[in-house]
Amino acid sequence: MIFINKNIMGSLLLTASLASCVVGKKYARPDLEAPAQFRTPVVVTADTIQLPWRTFFKDPQLVSLIEQALVKNNDIGIAVKNVEQLDLAVKQARLGLLPTVNLSAGANRSWLSKNSLNGSLSEQFLGTSYMDDYSAALQVSWEADIWGKVKMQKEGAIASYFAQKENLTALKTRIISQVAQSYYNLISLDEQLKIAQQNIALSDSTLDMMYLQYKSGQINSLAVDQAEAQKKTAQLIVPLALQNIAVQENALSILCGSYPDSIARQGALANVVPADQFASAVPAQLLSRRPDVKAAEYAVVSANANTGLAKAAMYPALSISPQIAANSFNFRQWFDLPGSLTRTLAINLTQPIFQKRALKTAYETAAIEQEKAVIQYKQMLMNAVGEVSDAMARSAGASERMVLVNEKTALLNKATQDATKLYKSGMATYLEVITAQNSRLQNDLEAITIRLDKLNAVTDLYRALGGGVE
Repeated sequence: MIFINKNIMGSLLLTASLASCVVGKKYARPDLEAPAQFRTPVVVTADTIQLPWRTFFKDPQLVSLIEQALVKNNDIGIAVKNVEQLDLAVKQARLGLLPTVNLSAGANRSWLSKNSLNGSLSEQFLGTSYMDDYSAALQVSWEADIWGKVKMQKEGAIASYFAQKENLTALKTRIISQVAQSYYNLISLDEQLKIAQQNIALSDSTLDMMYLQYKSGQINSLAVDQAEAQKKTAQLIVPLALQNIAVQENALSILCGSYPDSIARQGALANVVPADQFASAVPAQLLSRRPDVKAAEYAVVSANANTGLAKAAMYPALSISPQIAANSFNFRQWFDLPGSLTRTLAINLTQPIFQKRALKTAYETAAIEQEKAVIQYKQMLMNAVGEVSDAMARSAGASERMVLVNEKTALLNKATQDATKLYKSGMATYLEVITAQNSRLQNDLEAITIRLDKLNAVTDLYRALGGGVE
């Protein structure tokens, strides 16, 4: 008995000494050689990254739509459930060091052959042709965390959990941007419809004047036909704009988690310009705070843990399984302790020897997956830097175009008024009036497009710099 105890104690001491061994490498952030600044100088404040969306977007109708989307959008709902699932996995991983405990109880009756030894003994001593067996056992099983597997499992589970949380934040940021841009597009369509209706009214005024001149013989039918054609050009915009408004309202309703319906909105793009939060330069490294970039890094952490686990699978596993039970052939004596009591202590050391190279292949595969995760992390950061640079280029370009189109608008408005006055006094032809009206129509539509481009570029820049869900 003393000899057995010494062996057991030796095994426990071996377990304790090996428990401090960890085969996996500690995670170290990869050096991605991020640039110090963006290609285009970005003028932002440090607060712009993770800037709360309620601070950035000011329009009350837009704020209401974003709030609705964050609560009811179905993609966000699925992502929230994914986070809840991974939260359960983290809680499970935290219990890795605890032993498993199983309680079993059962009764068994066997009718034995009379010609068998057990059958003859049963007839002789019990006076029955059958033999009963009653058993109840409490078994504990615990695997020693020799190579730090539990720690690596926890690291992997926690990294996956936080990666999914960052993916959820990135999704919310994207939904916020999509709602804002859909809202801006809807208002731009309203303005296109308004411009078309204004040009139809202007064409009607010109036509009234031409009809009078035509009846008095001052102009021929060609002038009237040209003016009618100009009116049709504006009229063609109306059904297209109404069609696009309905389609955009449907898409925005679904994005906000509701069935297609009309959308309340402001009257002009000029009234929905986001707050100007850009004031000082920030380095490109701050993009590591972007939720999708953070999620990509958490994926590297998880892959590092998986590599360690795959390596640990090639090393010995030590488990201890004590069991205490009550066993009897007589029901009345089943729990007659200590007579029915049995005790078992098993210590197992398992070392994989020949697994058809499966364990080594699994480790090499995990190592390659980790390298892929690092590359994907770097690519994500590159994309982030590119998105900021693209948004800045589009914003700067739209600003320059806005200045030019405003100047052009002033000139064409004056040209339209002058052409009409000159035509009334007989100093301009009908073609000059029609040309001036058509140029003004096309310019007004282009101005709306440029304003929309500017708003979309600013929204893209906000999202590219990390947005802000809170």
